[in-house]
Amino acid sequence: MAIEVISASMMTSDETTHMARCVGGDRWVVSWLPGRTLTGRQAVTAMTIATTLAGSPNPTTTEWAVLDDLALELGLTAREAIFMVARENHDYRKTAKPRRRGIE
Repeated sequence: MAIEVISASMMTSDETTHMARCVGGDRWVVSWLPGRTLTGRQAVTAMTIATTLAGSPNPTTTEWAVLDDLALELGLTAREAIFMVARENHDYRKTAKPRRRGIE
């Protein structure tokens, strides 16, 4: 499991399509938690949850315990986190970039 921080403004993982982006200061938004702003530490926790679930979509008893602890840091239960990770599973890295229009 590798979470990579790209120029201190984005976190990605080689195991999940989810990502986190810095929106200024120590405020981060994570792709599977739309509408929420997290601290840097919480963003790492959220990315860890997404990465864990990508590698093990059916958590073992031990993984459930770890996921419960991680989700608690975000004010969620493990079941809520699993649902949200699955529901918001879009590959934002492949999103088409808007075309720039030239000045006419």
